[in-house]
Amino acid sequence: MGQPNVYEDWQSLTKAELDTAYNQAAYAVNREQVLGRYASNSEAVRHKLGVPKRYAYGTARNEALDVFSGGNVGAPINLFVHGGAWRSGRAVDYAFPADLFVSAGAIFVVLDFDWVQDRNGDLFPIADQICRAIAWTWFNAEKIGGDRDRLYVSAHSSGAHMAGVALTSEWTAYGVSEDAIKGALLCSGMYDLEPVSLSARNSYVAFTKESMEALSPMRHLACIKTPVVLTHGSLESPEFQRQTRDFGAALADHGAPCISLIGDGYNHFEILETFASPDGLLGRAALEQMALA
Repeated sequence: MGQPNVYEDWQSLTKAELDTAYNQAAYAVNREQVLGRYASNSEAVRHKLGVPKRYAYGTARNEALDVFSGGNVGAPINLFVHGGAWRSGRAVDYAFPADLFVSAGAIFVVLDFDWVQDRNGDLFPIADQICRAIAWTWFNAEKIGGDRDRLYVSAHSSGAHMAGVALTSEWTAYGVSEDAIKGALLCSGMYDLEPVSLSARNSYVAFTKESMEALSPMRHLACIKTPVVLTHGSLESPEFQRQTRDFGAALADHGAPCISLIGDGYNHFEILETFASPDGLLGRAALEQMALA
């Protein structure tokens, strides 16, 4: 598919158009090949760096995280929340950026968490898992060799949605400092769930008025104090482009520190591969945000 048109008003879209707009495979014919590279490159990184240390941040089966570290003490931490339309993906296949951060003297943390079908379509428990994982990392930063005062969050796709929700969360409820997250890099996320709820994703996500209100970062802009870098690819779904563009504009209107970057020539899946290179769009942005570039 060529350069997508950018929708200005999702409310003008038909149900079929919304279904396509929130189906990234429709805009990335090489999806399976790219996902295969995620997995193979992650295996190569484990071969180079060694098997990551794995810690539980909760008691449920999927409440665990992988930690890649070069052995430094007091290192900055980058915590990554993977995507997968809320219903797929495991930390094991998202290790490929770890070498970038370890080589820069940082720690790379990759989360596992439940899929939405594990929770009967409910997104609230997953949002809570993400927040508890971030809180665990903050509390245990010294244990893993990190500096809790230099904790950054990066995320992609549905993971970027969940990370965006985390930015709006009341951190004192988790016993964590309100400024625990020093910066966030959100790539190709969804920040208003209303149009998503009208797409085919409602066949497996139990969207409600409560969840759309509470879990739409666009509706809680005043809660976001963390510096944010927003990114998307130029070949992504028009709706994903609009979601990022509108969220960035809204953050700017509220005076929140925000930078927006566009990956020219990248689709939804390809853009995440730039997270593994110091010269890639996402890798460079993350290192600059962490003052490691």
